[in-house]
Amino acid sequence: MNWLARLEVDAETVRNAGVYEDVYAWHKMLWECYPDQPDASRDFLTRIDLLEGAYRFWVLANKKPVKPQWCPAEGFAIKEISPSFLSHQYYAFDLRANPVRAVVQRDSNGEQIFGNNGKRKRGKRVPLVKPDELRAWLVRKGDVRRRDKETGLDVSGGFRILEEKPLEISPMVESHFRKKGQSGYHGGVQFRGVLEVTDRAKFIESYQSGIGSAKGFGFGLMLLAPVNL
Repeated sequence: MNWLARLEVDAETVRNAGVYEDVYAWHKMLWECYPDQPDASRDFLTRIDLLEGAYRFWVLANKKPVKPQWCPAEGFAIKEISPSFLSHQYYAFDLRANPVRAVVQRDSNGEQIFGNNGKRKRGKRVPLVKPDELRAWLVRKGDVRRRDKETGLDVSGGFRILEEKPLEISPMVESHFRKKGQSGYHGGVQFRGVLEVTDRAKFIESYQSGIGSAKGFGFGLMLLAPVNL
């Protein structure tokens, strides 16, 4: 991802757009940052922050976004991400994510159900809400020693959370949406702390692809600020 755009709009604009409490509707409106790509698949990350009387939107993308009509000129800012920005060892980070666990499907006897491919069938995803579970979830996302349960391969997010620095974990907030006539919600949690890069290539990949699930609903984008330790 080479570009990071910040869009700030007042709450009245959000209400007039008719998408006041629908995060998926806002995600679709952010497609107006790419007016020449109405049928393209999503290749960018978004994030929505609630301010006092306003909203702040972030877009992290490979292609340079343009200002949509609903965003005032003074509320639009964009910067190109240089390779040197991702070359630091330590970063303060601010992540809004959708931490979940998949519930294993079981039959009437309580036995795990397996598909034709021999893999366990997973049921619905359940939001994580306990602080210790949330901390463990984030640590796993970056841990270089993590092993994928399905493939058996070692995977890594390329970073570790510095235990000696405070890690702020906000309470889970429901983000509601409507899609294809169905309503639902995702549990959004904000993490703030300090990380150390352990694998540069994997870290850049994590930053560009996002952390966790529900990326099409405004989750997974990590804001970074280099720090010296």
